[in-house]
Amino acid sequence: MGSLDRVDLELLSALASDHRATVVALADRLGLSRNTVQARMARLERSGVFQSFERAISPAALGYPIEAMVSAIVRQADVARITAEISEIPEVIQAHGMSGQVDLLVRVVARDTQHLFDVDARILAIDGVERTETSLVMGEVIGFRVRPLLESARREQ
Repeated sequence: MGSLDRVDLELLSALASDHRATVVALADRLGLSRNTVQARMARLERSGVFQSFERAISPAALGYPIEAMVSAIVRQADVARITAEISEIPEVIQAHGMSGQVDLLVRVVARDTQHLFDVDARILAIDGVERTETSLVMGEVIGFRVRPLLESARREQ
């Protein structure tokens, strides 16, 4: 999508404030018609503005209290296949391709330290994974957020 206009930014800000808001509630809050809000939401969705609508569930609530980041160095020619194989590991909850010294940064969860050791071993056993380094997550200090970006964009309008 090109640039977002003032109404798009206000709509996104309202959604960031209350992600459960109904179209009717958003329309009331923004002083727009329900149809306008629905049309804009559909356009924003088609344009790829919205990421996953998957509900965020705590891995700890599912019995996985340990979280770690696994930095992986991989054979470049095999990145796509390696990524596909890593995605088959249920304890992998997210992965990013990186530039620099590390090729993949893989976010994993585990039941305990032995389980983490086993998850890391499964990643390392994938053909083409040359080396891994695992760091325990001690706590989230800044969660995923976009509200500061939205506020900045609204000020620039």
